[in-house]
Amino acid sequence: MPAGLAALLVGLQPLLTAAFAGPLLGEQLSWRQWLGLGLGLIGISLVLGSKLEVGESLFDGFGISALLCVTAALMGISLGTLYQKRYCTSMPLLSGAVIQYLAAGALLGIGALLFESRQVEWSSTFILTLGWLVLILSIAAILLLMALIKKGEASRVASLFYLVPPVTALQAWWLFDERLPLLGLMGMLVAITGVVMAIRR
Repeated sequence: MPAGLAALLVGLQPLLTAAFAGPLLGEQLSWRQWLGLGLGLIGISLVLGSKLEVGESLFDGFGISALLCVTAALMGISLGTLYQKRYCTSMPLLSGAVIQYLAAGALLGIGALLFESRQVEWSSTFILTLGWLVLILSIAAILLLMALIKKGEASRVASLFYLVPPVTALQAWWLFDERLPLLGLMGMLVAITGVVMAIRR
């Protein structure tokens, strides 16, 4: 599945989380927050528009299994956010993160033993990339997410995910000289406006 299409589908997460947050957590969103969530989705659609590589058919180049995997990711992060908010707000951040990573590591370790070669070609690029994934994304970002869920409403925290595509597009423009079309810039402004509307009290 093209990365842009996968990102757009997972971009439904704030809306899905907000929809479930009402019945599961008792969170009530105002019309302004719903409008903000809708604007956020429109904004990331504009940002990702140039990266969508859908052919004549929706399933050109990938099968239903790819769609099922992306749907599982969408449901996992949405339901995980709600579960974290409902049952884990009293859990200490550091020890809670360690327990979650040990559980995930055990499951993925079994998968690696069964399906992977486990051969690594060490290089400076690999080490720097691995360091970024472990230290920044897996530790710092997840601890920040858990802290935000602990302090705020799940629907407001989820709306911040709409900032990921605009920030990624800016990083790609700055680091890799990727073009930043006018439509993408407009999408960034729409997404940021939507997030502001969704998180303001």
